[in-house]
Amino acid sequence: MLTHVGSADRPTMVDVGDKAVTLRTARARAIVVFPENVIADTQIGAMLRSKKGPVFDTAIVAGVMAAKRTHELIPFCHPILLEDCKLSIDWGSEGEVVIECAVRATHKTGVEMEALTGAMIAALTVYDMCKALSHGIEIRDVRLISKTGGKKDFGEAAQP
Repeated sequence: MLTHVGSADRPTMVDVGDKAVTLRTARARAIVVFPENVIADTQIGAMLRSKKGPVFDTAIVAGVMAAKRTHELIPFCHPILLEDCKLSIDWGSEGEVVIECAVRATHKTGVEMEALTGAMIAALTVYDMCKALSHGIEIRDVRLISKTGGKKDFGEAAQP
């Protein structure tokens, strides 16, 4: 059963009024893949920079800002005061940038969407800042890694 569909089969926000306030955590990941020719033709170092500035640092700031504003972007997300939001961005295997967003809040509803939004917007920021190198850059495997709190936990430990 989908939780955002009401009795008249119309979209609705979930009523969290009677839910218990608990510690909620979530961690999400996105992978940005640079084409092989870009890696071969470019000196891409650990601290990737573009004409727009420091790519990883800018993406971290963008991801945190987005996570805090998730309720403004996704119609049925509740406004949640995040207690912590951490983004990590590092090189993975050749040509891959691994972005993880971990969030924490004490609230009546989960923070999965905030973690996913933070990871996705950070990935889009990397793309935006590097698109002059190639429009063949891909964003892949955006997914929830873990969540805790609420009815049941999912995945690995999700502490930010």
